[in-house]
Amino acid sequence: MNDIGCLVVGGGVIGLACAAQMARQGNSVMLVEQECRIDEHTSSRNSEVIHAGIYYAPGSLKAGLCAEGRDLLYSWCQDHGVNNRRVGKLLVAVTESEVAALEALQRNARHSGVDSLEEVSVACLRELEQSVAGVAALFSPQTGIIDIHGYMESLLADARRHGADLVLDTRGEHQAPTAQGWEVVGGSCGERFKLHARCVINAAGLFASQLAERVEGLAAAHVPATHWCQGRYFAYAGRAPFSHLVYPMPETNTALLGVHATLDRGGQVRFGPEVAWTQALDYRVDESLREEFSRAIARYFPSIDTNKLTAGCSGIRPKCRRRPACRRFQHSGAANPWFAWPGQSLRDRITWADRKPRDCPACLPASRLSH
Repeated sequence: MNDIGCLVVGGGVIGLACAAQMARQGNSVMLVEQECRIDEHTSSRNSEVIHAGIYYAPGSLKAGLCAEGRDLLYSWCQDHGVNNRRVGKLLVAVTESEVAALEALQRNARHSGVDSLEEVSVACLRELEQSVAGVAALFSPQTGIIDIHGYMESLLADARRHGADLVLDTRGEHQAPTAQGWEVVGGSCGERFKLHARCVINAAGLFASQLAERVEGLAAAHVPATHWCQGRYFAYAGRAPFSHLVYPMPETNTALLGVHATLDRGGQVRFGPEVAWTQALDYRVDESLREEFSRAIARYFPSIDTNKLTAGCSGIRPKCRRRPACRRFQHSGAANPWFAWPGQSLRDRITWADRKPRDCPACLPASRLSH
């Protein structure tokens, strides 16, 4: 039976980063991915936006990690030759009723340590983006876009440079604690395998809960249910109408940012996401959503040509809580601004100063699991 220092399950951004870090620390590392390539699911199916850290509750882990991660990500891209651009983002109040939410967003960003937001007058908005309708706006110069595939390849290259191995078409099917770590049984390229690892990191993303359920001795109470929230995008044919990212006000009482406009590295625009809960691993986008997309986009891009909208990509995010907020095409308002954090979870309220190792079931040594 093979013996390794650390087994990382999942070839997305988190798994790749964990593998690289563990390998840098001198561990023998094996990274296994059930697909035939490393970027099949959540990590590669998103808007590829580097966020500035504007939206989260001040003092929360999300706010702190977003700001710290933003700077680290830009530095990594520079050091490793990963394509990125700080294109900037316009946050737009389309109507007077949304100005209060825009002002609240600016205060929230400032309290989170993001002091770079610039107020944009209507005249300046017209100069920046002639096609965008709005009565007020903010500009975020720290927001950018990244080549997510290039980023993942750079993490893989760093992990391999420090001795990590990548094994594709491989999945763990059972994990049992031993005196020195874990015995893992599974399948690889149609053949059975058994190995021993002193440490196992579950970075399986969409399938993390399924993997945890197969850990011998791990009580079901410690395995959160995973809910899949799908985001769908529409592409826009022809010359891009914008040179910046354009975000309307976030949807009221939700954790959603609305159907916004992002740019890919080639300068093409895509709109989204439209979100809905799903139980199927299906990345197709229904063309019948075109009219609904068009109506949502027309609020801030009134000259949109609906015929130029074509079904684009989609992605699925694993979430531990199924909030009723995952609804389609809900528009924002000022009666109850999203920035009041009315439904914020306890996890979201953990302060940045409290960041320290915790007894997370995914990190517990085998000796502490109850049989």
